[in-house]
Amino acid sequence: MLDPVLADLVDPEHGLPAVLVVGPRGAGKTTTALRHATTVLRLDRPGERGVVAADPDVALSAGPRPVLIDEWQLVPEVLGAVKRAVDTDFVGGQFILTGSARTDLLTAGWAGTGRVVRLTLWGMTERELLGRGDAAPFLDRALAIDAEMPMVQDPPDLRGYVERALRGGLPQLARAGSLRRRALLADAYIDQVVTADVSLAGRRTPSMLRNYLRALAVSTAGIPSVQRLTEAAGIDRATVTVYDDLFETLLLTERVPAYVNNRLNRLARRPKRYITEPALLTPLAGVDARAVLRDVDLLGRIIDTYVAAQLRPETELLTPKPRLLHLRDANGQHEIDLIIELADGSVLAIEVKASVAPTREDARHLRWLRNEIGDRFIRGIVFHTGPRSFQFEPDIWYLPIASIWQ
Repeated sequence: MLDPVLADLVDPEHGLPAVLVVGPRGAGKTTTALRHATTVLRLDRPGERGVVAADPDVALSAGPRPVLIDEWQLVPEVLGAVKRAVDTDFVGGQFILTGSARTDLLTAGWAGTGRVVRLTLWGMTERELLGRGDAAPFLDRALAIDAEMPMVQDPPDLRGYVERALRGGLPQLARAGSLRRRALLADAYIDQVVTADVSLAGRRTPSMLRNYLRALAVSTAGIPSVQRLTEAAGIDRATVTVYDDLFETLLLTERVPAYVNNRLNRLARRPKRYITEPALLTPLAGVDARAVLRDVDLLGRIIDTYVAAQLRPETELLTPKPRLLHLRDANGQHEIDLIIELADGSVLAIEVKASVAPTREDARHLRWLRNEIGDRFIRGIVFHTGPRSFQFEPDIWYLPIASIWQ
């Protein structure tokens, strides 16, 4: 999905000198960057790494640009060479850097400030998995003032949505072929994170890391208190803070901030928690599609997590990048699952329902917000698992989740 954005950023006339593509392990950063590079330096290959380490400045000048520097953190000195090259000639399309998101855990300082732009690549969306990556993003359509309500053909049923959510978007998991193979790969992915990636930030206990990820998984799409998380994981508050920062650096989890508006009083400030890759809920929460369909609370959490995973990458495509938020008032009377807030303060408000037959009542919080913030409300959307699009009023749509990719 980032292909058009990256193409613009490495354009020699209108782009930027250097772009760092970050993302979760296995999201396809190198594969994506290769499509836009002319020269490639693979620093995970000992021969190429040795040449770059010997003289980074010469190595970067050896081929036509854009130059892809893959696994750049294996030769940290190369970042200084990028800085010097950009300072000498601030023209677009010179360098693309890729590496694990754990780079932030390994690097003491960041010499690229003001010179290297970070671009986040999340797991593949349903639209990309269906080969429709070039289609107009959903958010582009939904945020247009004069947009027409989208219609869909043959959307999945409830089980189909759950199966898609647990399949996820990381390429190696989404294309695993069988449920057993996917489960084994997902479990190995978690093992790699808790035994290798996070341990690089210091001495950590893999079992405690896994316990905390498990606590976050069963709370995904929720607003748990820190006390609840400490009790579930068996760790203290200070450790929760450290683990939150570690897992967010690796882009495995996300704390979605609370929406704040000076027209609204007594809004809760606690963040909403998400596992960013729904496929990891299988090994972490120990569930499959059958278990999810028997538990209404878990079903709602997974469908919400799935919708967030579809929309999160689309926020990377908008300029300026909007904020992904949630809303809950202090007394619990009003709660909105997701809010896309644009730079001018206008919002797209979203409710997610695991229901095949949503009612007008399901949009009551959206109408409340519309009445409170007035013209800052672009529209509201109730995503559901039913087959058709409809509306009771012009600025609130009831859409099948499949509208995001159709």
